[in-house]
Amino acid sequence: MARFQPPRGTKDLLGEGMRRHQQVVGFGCEAFRRYGFQQWATPIFEDTHVFARSLGETSDVVSKEMYTFEDRGGESVTLRPEGTAGVARALVSNSLTQALPQKIFYHGPMFRYERPQKGRFRQFHQIGAELIGAESAFRDAEVIAMARDFLVSLGLGDDLTLELNTLGDLASRKAWREALVAYFRQHKDSLSEDSKNRLEANPLRILDSKAEQDKRLLADAPAFDDFLNDESRKFWDDLREALTAFGVSFVENPRIVRGLDYYSHTVFEFVTDKLGSQGTVLAGGRYEGLVEEMGGPAVPCIGWAAGIERLASLIEAPAAEHSDVAILPMGDAALLKSASIALSLRNAGFSVSIETKGNMKKRMDRVVQSGASHAIFLGDDDLERDVVQLRSLATREQEEVAVDAVVHVLERVRAV
Repeated sequence: MARFQPPRGTKDLLGEGMRRHQQVVGFGCEAFRRYGFQQWATPIFEDTHVFARSLGETSDVVSKEMYTFEDRGGESVTLRPEGTAGVARALVSNSLTQALPQKIFYHGPMFRYERPQKGRFRQFHQIGAELIGAESAFRDAEVIAMARDFLVSLGLGDDLTLELNTLGDLASRKAWREALVAYFRQHKDSLSEDSKNRLEANPLRILDSKAEQDKRLLADAPAFDDFLNDESRKFWDDLREALTAFGVSFVENPRIVRGLDYYSHTVFEFVTDKLGSQGTVLAGGRYEGLVEEMGGPAVPCIGWAAGIERLASLIEAPAAEHSDVAILPMGDAALLKSASIALSLRNAGFSVSIETKGNMKKRMDRVVQSGASHAIFLGDDDLERDVVQLRSLATREQEEVAVDAVVHVLERVRAV
């Protein structure tokens, strides 16, 4: 008989892995709550044009990594490779463009057909936030502060650095782009094959190339700072001033870029040296044309996303949850009675396990290892007298308790 394995680039979330995952999501949801963000959930698949338009036909994600297929109706659909485009589409589809700002967060699985490596999967999970209608650099700073608070709550504050850059407005970026293209054309023969392909369509991506031959050319490439106009310089100054007011420390990194035309002004990454070459754990930026691409008005936005798998690999594993109370029935009649006792306890908010497998010693060994606080023993003699034997596993003290008083006694213990 065949033994099936999970598809390449995917993994099961079980035990400790699931607890780590839940910890990341839980702390994220708490950070979002404190900043007044509301959760949205968009479909796992969308019309292919949602992603092809928003990510750009020439991007690596669209050209190499998207899971795209025709459904039975002949429509082209794509499993979502990221979360932002779906949020922008949902804003327009649900006629919310007149109700701004919208503070949104999401988490869930994303899909990219890429070579699996440490911390990267074909089905992976992201947690992210979008502030749609971000009218100023102050809002950018606040959203970055929320990301900082989230990472600090996970215990990662000492291991992370915020790297910050500006892409300026469209006019500044256009002038810089033209200068970059002219420079790289002069050195086209020295570029990697990927960068040659990007030269005309997406030249900013050359700046974050990992190819050594490209890196050697970057030192003399035109610096963006020379092309910032007055409006862009003011936005950049306002952002850094606001980040300081929020108590967010940062370092400036002019090599952080986003290759898509709708990104503007703020771009940032939180990086760590604990993941080898894959050092970015959370990244984001300001974008101004995406909602418009989805059929809405031009709306300025700021957002970020983080890979849950990467964050989960950096945190301490949470302890396994355990039952508060274990019931150990002896005999068939006691087993049925244990069901009603368990029902009463669960309705009162207790976590209850009913231990039936093996002899009493094996059952008690499992109960002790589980970390339960109390054990309830129930035998034929107890049934006749409508009582149970309640044992504290911390003190090993045992008392006889009437069945209808069990919930009250344990609630009193819990309150103490």
